[in-house]
This record gives sequence, C-alpha cells and structure tokens, in this order.
Amino acid sequence: MTTATPQTAVADFWFDPICPWAWMTSRWIGEVEKVRGITVRWHVMSLAVLNEGRDLPEDYRKGLEDAWGPVRVIIAAQERHGEEYVKKLYDAIGTRIHPQGRRGEAGLRPLVVEALEEVGLPADLIDVYDTDEVDEQLRASHAEGIGLVGEDVGTPIVAFNDTAFFGPVITPAPKGEEAGRLWDGAVLVASYPGFYEIKRTRTQGPIFD
Repeated sequence: MTTATPQTAVADFWFDPICPWAWMTSRWIGEVEKVRGITVRWHVMSLAVLNEGRDLPEDYRKGLEDAWGPVRVIIAAQERHGEEYVKKLYDAIGTRIHPQGRRGEAGLRPLVVEALEEVGLPADLIDVYDTDEVDEQLRASHAEGIGLVGEDVGTPIVAFNDTAFFGPVITPAPKGEEAGRLWDGAVLVASYPGFYEIKRTRTQGPIFD
C-alpha cells in the first residue's frame, strides 16, 4: 500500500472545543500534516446542537448549556476576520480547557475572553457568546459535518477525499511517523464502502502532553 498522500490533499476537521477527545484527535492530525503532506481545514460542530432534544443526565445537560458560547465566538471570528482564526481560537481555547484544566465554576466565558486577546482579535467578539446572532451559521457548519457520517456519532469528524469518519478516539496523540501510519489505516478502513465501526471500551482518559 502506498502511504504518501498528494501535497495538495485537503482534510476537513469538525470539532467542538469543549470535547477532550476532539482535542486529542486534533493534536494527532496536526502531526499528520507534518508527515503526510495534507492540509487541514477546520470547522466547528456543536455538542449542544447534536444533543438537542435528547434525554441526558442532568450534569451533562448543564455542561452543554455553556458549550454554545465558544463555538459562537469562533464562528463570528471566522466571518468577521477570516478562516485562519478558526484554528487559532481552537488552540487558544482548547489549551485552557484541556491541558490547563481551567474549566471551573466561572464557566468558559473568561477563557474565551483570554483566547481572543491571545490571538489578537477584538474583545467585542465575546458579545455573541450568549446570543443567537450566528446560530444559523453554526448549525450549518455542524450539519455539513454530521451529514457526512450520520447522527449517531460525536466530535470530531474527519473528511478526506470521499472518506469521512468519526474519530479516531485516541490517547495519547501519536507523533511523527506513528501519527502518519494511524492516518493511513484510518483512511484505508473508512474508505471501504461497507465499513462502519471498530470500537473497544476506553480504559483511560485523555493524556495531554
């Protein structure tokens, strides 16, 4: 099997910044960019949208109430200041939530305020955090990703050429050629028309390094 991918190849990655498993997968695909010559386009999806109308445990439902804000701000930044800020804000927000573990009683809003400052964006973007101003665009981005894989998955979603898949769910994120080999395998199995799922019980949580 040939492992190299064309230098012009583009992969699309849908994420919700609050999801630790999407964060792990995003760190992996960043390594893949270095060893397989792909370019990644970043898109938001929303666990809050995905779980609308579902019967959820109370603590998880409350957690999703604060999930709208970060993706709204990312969408607004994308529309007003350019595509490059999707990944920049994801990195800045995700680093605070996941490796730094700073999501607490104050919620995510203060972390998003910090992230905006870090990447050099106007502070008034936070004004969309608690409004539905960009929800139509957010739902459209979410629907685009989910439309590739179906409703019974979560975040992240990765699409490459005619292949789209949920995950992979991994910990820790592999680096270098190991990341490339995992990419080769994920694309290979997901590209088979009749392939749907491989799964086993997780025995450890995300390892942030």
